[in-house]
Amino acid sequence: MPADYPKPPYPSQKQPMPGSTAKMDPRPDHGETSYRGSGRLKGMKAVITGGDSGIGRAVAIAYAREGADVLIAYLNENDDAKEVKDLIEKEGRRAVLLSGDLQKSGHCRSVIQKAVDELGGIDILVNNAAHQATFKDIGDISDEEWDMTFRVNIHAMFYLAKAAVPHMKPGSAIVNTASINSDMPNPILLAYATTKGAIQNFTGGLAQMLAHKGIRVNAVAPGPIWTPLIPSTMPDEAVANFGEQVPMKRAGQPAELATAYVMLADPLSSYTSGTTVAVTGGKPFI
Repeated sequence: MPADYPKPPYPSQKQPMPGSTAKMDPRPDHGETSYRGSGRLKGMKAVITGGDSGIGRAVAIAYAREGADVLIAYLNENDDAKEVKDLIEKEGRRAVLLSGDLQKSGHCRSVIQKAVDELGGIDILVNNAAHQATFKDIGDISDEEWDMTFRVNIHAMFYLAKAAVPHMKPGSAIVNTASINSDMPNPILLAYATTKGAIQNFTGGLAQMLAHKGIRVNAVAPGPIWTPLIPSTMPDEAVANFGEQVPMKRAGQPAELATAYVMLADPLSSYTSGTTVAVTGGKPFI
C-alpha cells in the first residue's frame, strides 16, 4: 500500500530498451493484489496499447476487475503480455493479445479490427504506448530518433482513434496518456516531452470534435512512475533518484494511476471530456 511504497535511492539496474518488469528492483505494483473492482465497466470492451507493462498493465488489471474485456496491443514483450492475459482471464474476462509496431498505420487499423472481431466491439480506447530516450544535447538526437518518437507517441494515437471512432457508440471513451512533461518538459527528454505536449493538445481538440457523437476524450498526466521505461532509458543517477523531485519524494507505482483511467472510462463520468487528470505525487500541474 502507499505507505509502504519504496523511496529512492533505488538500486542500479540498467536494462536494454524497452525493459522488462521481471528485472526491475523493486518490482512495480500494478494492483495485482490491491485493486478491487465494483462493476463500473461491466460488459465494456477496451483496447489498451502498451498494456503489457507499467501503467498499461495496471489499467488492464483494473478494467478487467471492473468487468471489461480487454485487448492488449504491445510491441514484442511476450512474457509480460502473457502475464497480463492470465491476470485478466482470472477475473473471468476475455483477453486478446496483439504484438506489433504501432508506428505503422496499417497495424493500428489491425488492432482495432481485431478488437471488433474478437471482443465484439470497442467502447474504450486507451492510448498508452510510448517511446522515450534521453539526450544531453540536441545534436545527439538523430532525425530517425525524433521521427520514431513522434510516430509511436502521437501518430499512433491519431491512427488508432481514426480507426476506432466508427465502431464507438455514444458513451464510449478515449483516454490518452500524456505526462507532467506536457507542461513542464524535462530537457533530456526533449523529443518525448514535445510529443506529450502534442498529446494534450490532441486530446482537447478531439474531445470537441467528437462531443456530438457522445464520445468523450480525456488524458491522464502521470508524474514520475516506476515502469520498465525508467531503467531502460534513463541515466543511472536519474534512476537512483527517480521521483525524489516531487513532494511525496518517491516514484509513483502504476497501481496508483488505475483509478484515474477507470474514472475517465466510466460512463457515469458523462460530463468529463477534454480534460487532463494529473497524477504527480503532489507536484502542481499548471
